[in-house]
Order: sequence, then structure tokens, then C-alpha cells
Amino acid sequence: MQVYGGSRVMQSTGENQAMRETAMTNPLVFGHNRLTLITPTLFRLESTTDGRFIDERTMFAYDRTSLLADSLYSVEKIEEEGIGSQYPVYRITTPALRIEYVDDGHPFSTSNLTAYFNYRGKEKKFTIRQIQRGNLGGPIETLDRVKSEVPLGNGLLSTDGWHVIDDNRADFLDSDGWISPRPYMPGHLHDFYCFVYGTDYRAALRSLGAISGRTPMTRKWVHGVWYSKYQDYSTEELLEVIDGYRRHGYPLDNAVLDMGWHTNILDNGTGHNGKRHWTGYTWNRNLIPDPKALIDTIHSMGLTLTLNDHPHDGLRPGDERYADFARSLGYDPEGKEIPQFDPGSRRYMEALFRYGHGPTDSLGLDLWWVDWQQNYIYPYVAGTNTRTLPWLNEIFYRHSLRNGKRGATYSRWGGWGDHRHPLHFSGDAYTNWDMLAFEIKLTIASGNAGCFFWAHDIGGHKETGGGELLARWVQFGAMSAALRIHSSRTPEYDRRPWLCGDSLAERSMYAAYRLRSEMMPYTYTSVRQTHDEMVPLTRPMYIDYSGSKEALRYGKQYMYGDLLLTAPIDTIGTGSERMASQTVWFPDGDEWYDFFTHEKHAGGTVAEISKPLESFPLFIKAGWIMPMQPFTMRPASEIPHALVLRVYPSSDDCSNLFRLYEDDGTSMEYEKGRYSRTGLRYERSGEWHSVSVLPAEGEYDGQPEKRSYRLELGTEKPCDVTVDGRKARIGFDDVKNIYTVDIPATPVRKSITVRYRYA
Repeated sequence: MQVYGGSRVMQSTGENQAMRETAMTNPLVFGHNRLTLITPTLFRLESTTDGRFIDERTMFAYDRTSLLADSLYSVEKIEEEGIGSQYPVYRITTPALRIEYVDDGHPFSTSNLTAYFNYRGKEKKFTIRQIQRGNLGGPIETLDRVKSEVPLGNGLLSTDGWHVIDDNRADFLDSDGWISPRPYMPGHLHDFYCFVYGTDYRAALRSLGAISGRTPMTRKWVHGVWYSKYQDYSTEELLEVIDGYRRHGYPLDNAVLDMGWHTNILDNGTGHNGKRHWTGYTWNRNLIPDPKALIDTIHSMGLTLTLNDHPHDGLRPGDERYADFARSLGYDPEGKEIPQFDPGSRRYMEALFRYGHGPTDSLGLDLWWVDWQQNYIYPYVAGTNTRTLPWLNEIFYRHSLRNGKRGATYSRWGGWGDHRHPLHFSGDAYTNWDMLAFEIKLTIASGNAGCFFWAHDIGGHKETGGGELLARWVQFGAMSAALRIHSSRTPEYDRRPWLCGDSLAERSMYAAYRLRSEMMPYTYTSVRQTHDEMVPLTRPMYIDYSGSKEALRYGKQYMYGDLLLTAPIDTIGTGSERMASQTVWFPDGDEWYDFFTHEKHAGGTVAEISKPLESFPLFIKAGWIMPMQPFTMRPASEIPHALVLRVYPSSDDCSNLFRLYEDDGTSMEYEKGRYSRTGLRYERSGEWHSVSVLPAEGEYDGQPEKRSYRLELGTEKPCDVTVDGRKARIGFDDVKNIYTVDIPATPVRKSITVRYRYA
């Protein structure tokens, strides 16, 4: 037997074994075949007739630098009699897999390659011809025109324990990252990326980040509260909408203008929906006479502004900067021929960004909403195998990387690799209970393919379903990547809570909006976890509890970050309180407390949880500290100078550390290490409990020097409470029905410890 550790061979001899020394490195080349070990659970198989392999990047295989380290794999050449007949047999071992390959000179197939992996304590095998039967679902491109459940797309995660992505027709990205049509390569037979992970679903998602690049940090404000409506607002009308949020006490972070921000007089182009004016880049000054003043006013309120863009017709005669645009592309601005939309042309897109977006970007616009619905006109980038939508998402995201800010796009889901361009717009769904239920299901599964951050049309885009439906939808929105309401033009479709005409529903939404505001420190910390680990913010139970079969059985609940379990209600209620319920499974190994009533649920149990319209099933792990903030009208746009720490007691001795993450929220400085983490440790030893805020580590622009804290202690009243050894006063929050301990402003570099027990 020969044992290859990385690139060196270690020899041994034995009976019936022929030996020779050979050097082999990762990627492992066997004649015209190449096997690349990317992670312990991901390998790539290329077969050719000419030995010409592909090292260029693609939209999926975006990071070619990821290779499994030499110390993490071994290769054994086995030449024992009866194994592999006259062909050499190789055994390739990683921490998770054993791959056996017969080097018979033929392409990789079921006859010459098998991978073995552990699945719930048993060895299973994988070959490239196996039929996958247990895919757990993934995102779909859009909910446009969808009225009820439709089939999900595929994700990486499967009860089969593996998934394969075929990248053999993908176009290349050149050295500057621009799309390059795949050259004619008749000898390149296949290019399979084999994710073989058993039940380690987190490993599968980490592997996606290894080959496709990790999802970047988002701008913090996108995870806040949005107002959007398909309506042609004037300056005064939009500012009145914003002021309505202030008057009614609702938080807001981002205001959106749909197509009405630009002129609608253009009549040349392919158009959409029977109209030719959906694309435009000239401000409608009849409605918004001074765009710069409007943007400045919105910014002065601590808000951001998003504009809708249907880019499919580009700039046309009648747009203010058309003449410059046309001349830059070699066209006569007065001529009959106009430039046709061409996203595959670097020259065309640079001109579109310069003359279409540039003037508005220079005013301080925060985000373009890429409302692409033209697959029926431009399904593929001309001359390539690449679909137009994912390519637009790629280049719009790059365009947004300006002035030291993080990239930001808002567009429909473009498929594998599109997790690099958060966040995503699910489209114009109809309004009914079936759609709410399906949107929840879609959101739970979408992270399986890297679609981590949906910002849905909360309440639905079309039709009205009444206050109760809107309230339940808002509760779901409060537990998703962004709380964004949106609807069509019809006045009664407006999803602003105070317009619903149902006082109970409005009280419910008021509570959900406030909860969204208060949870932002926890939400943003969980967003950082998505960046670091490629684990979804809204994740199915089987990611965190893959060892339990119940995690697959209860599909209407999900984890929101590491500590919260929620099961949004998706059915109409009964009685004066509109009571409705969900069946909730509480995973074993943890204790769970109702976030609102503080009722305890033991792990390993199932309960039917009934909730009035003003509440919904939301549970927190015992023995951990969840960071929150006092309610603020700008939850995702402000850096909190006070924190609220919610904790429920563990029944057993333990020591659990949650690390709060913070940065400036918008810049790329986090990539340079300019951010802060603050350890929040809960400990129980015997009858004594302690909550410690550890000194902040790291710094960022805007970081507060001091902070005050409110500790919220669930269950019964604590006693013998001390803060850093000094006796402390116990308070009570009548609204939340919870005991509190207040700590005055303290330097963030100083530790604080609260000790207490229960009588």
C-alpha cells in the first residue's frame, strides 16, 4: 500500500501489493480526469477527453482558491489482488468521506467512483448517478401572479445526505470579473460539484460558501422597517406618509418610491405589461420638483430612500441624459436607431450606470430596487448560457460598492451563487391565507440554497384580506429578514397598520412592529453569523437539530438565529380574540420559554400553542442572554446607547456565552476588523445565577463609550440581587410582565456581573 499525505508519498510493503513512489497533490489528476477536494464534504469531478481542465471562475464556482488542506486528506493507492482488476485503485479519505476510485481511463462513472459517508450512524454510499428523492427544498425566482402554494426549488440539503450541482455549461468570468462566453470545449465531458454531508447540513452550507464565496455583510438598515407602495407619490405625499409613522408611533428605516419617481412619457422600447414607460431615469418633477431636497430631508430624519428600476429598456430619447448615453455608445442622439438593452456589454452597462444611475446616485440615493420581470424578452445574456437575472444582480451589486459602502441590491432570486447579492425580493404575490402559509414555507426552505434574506411584500401585493390576515403576516415579517409592507395602487390595499380599519389587528401590528425594533441587536448579530458561517437567519429546525427526526416533521416552525424559535400563525382565528394555533415541537436538550407569557416548555415535547391575534408562538432558549434594545423609531439606523438583556433560568448548572456583534452598519470596514463583539455570559451554579456583560472587544466608528443596561428576568421574582457585589433594586415592567434590574451607563470596556437566586 502507498499512503499519500498531501503531495508526498509514504511507502509501505505488504503481501500481494505492488509498490512504486508517486507524487500527488490536490487537485488529484488521473490522466484525463481530475478530482478536486474543496472541503471535507465537497469534491469536484471533471472528466475530459483531452486533459483540458477548467480553472476559470463561474457565477457558481466564484472562489477557486478553496482547497482542502494537505493535512486533512490522505490518498492510498491499493493494488491488492482482486481489487480493481488490472486497474489501480485509490482510496481518498477526508474527515467526512472515503472515496474509492478505479483509475480505468474512463470518465468518472458509477463503475469507477463511489463515496462513502456516515448517515445517522450507518455507512451510506454515493455515486454520480443516484436519484435524489429527499431534497428539502429551496427558493424560487418569484411569487409574481402566485395565488397559492407552488413547488419549491431545490436546495443543497436533502435527507439523502448529498446534492450535486452540474456546472459544465457555465460561462466564465474574466480577470476583471466580466462575463465571458464559454469557449467551445467538446472534450470537457462533465463538471460535477458533489456535496456529500450526511446530516451535517451546516457543513453543506459552509461548503457552498467555500466554492461560491460567503454572503457579504448587508447594510444594517435593510433589516429594519420599510414602507413601499406602487403609487405615484409627490414629495408632500411621501413626507406625509413618513410623518404618519411618527404620529402613530411606528418605527421606520426605509422609504421606497415605485415607478412614479420617474417620468412616464417615453414611448420607445420593448416595454412591459403593454406599456412602454416602465423604464425611466428622469425624475418626474411635476411630483418631485427637487429630488436632492427630498433625499436630504429623508436623510435628516435618519431614514434611507430606495427607488424602483426596471432596467430592460435602458435610456431612450426623452430621458435627460439620453444624448450623452447615446454618444458614448457611438449612436447619433437624433437618429432613429437607439441602443438596445445589452447587459452582456461592459460598454453598454457602464454607460447605463454612468448616465442612468449616476445623476441620482450623486444625489445620495441609498438603494436601487432592480425590478426585473423581463425574462420572456431577455432570458439569457446574449451569446452566453447565463440567465439575465443573476448577471444583473451581479453587476448591480458591484455598482453599489461605492464610496466605501457595502454592496446592496434588492432583486429577485437568481439561483446558485446569488447569495453574494443580498437581499432578495420575492415578487408580487396575491393576498390570501394560502399565500401567507406558502411564504412562510418558502422562507424556511430558501436558506438551503443560500437565499438567506427575503424581504417580502408583507400583506401581499394584490387584493385585500382584511386586518386579521395583515396582522398575522406582519407578525411573520417581524421574524424575517426585513419588515417590508408593499401593495398595488388600489387605496384599500395600503398596508399601513393604522389604515386597516380593525382596532384589534392594529394593536397586534403595533406590538409586532415594536418587537421588530427591540430585537435589532439580536437580529444584526445573527446576520453576522450568516456571513461567518453561511447559516440562514431564518433556518429550518433540521439545521440546528439534524439528529432528530422530529426536526423534519414539524415544518411550520423555524429558528430565528440561535436562540429564538417561532411558528407564525397562518390560519384564521375564532372568537373575539381571533384565537388560532400552531403545533410546536420543542427540541430536546434545551428548555424553552414563551417570549410573551414566560410559560416554560420542556425539551422533547410537542404542544398545541394557541394565541390571540395580539400574540404569536415565539420561544426563547433558557440559560442564554438575548440582546435587545429599547424601542426606537429608527431600529436599524441607530447605534443603541442602552441594551436590554432578556434571560430565562436554566434548570441545570451551565455556562453559556452569546457574543453581541456591532459595527458601523454601512461601510466595508468590517472586512478590516473594525467591529466589536461583547460577550454576554449566563451561568448557573447551584441556586445562584449570574449574568455578565464582558468588556467589548474591538472598535468601530460611532461606537458608544458608555452604555446603560436593563436586565429582563423571566419567571418569578429573583432575590438577593447584586450588581458587581452591590445590592440592586428589582423593578417590574407591567407591559411585558417581567422583572427588571437597571444598570446605569457604564464604560463598554468594563465588565458587569449581576448575581441573583430564586427563593
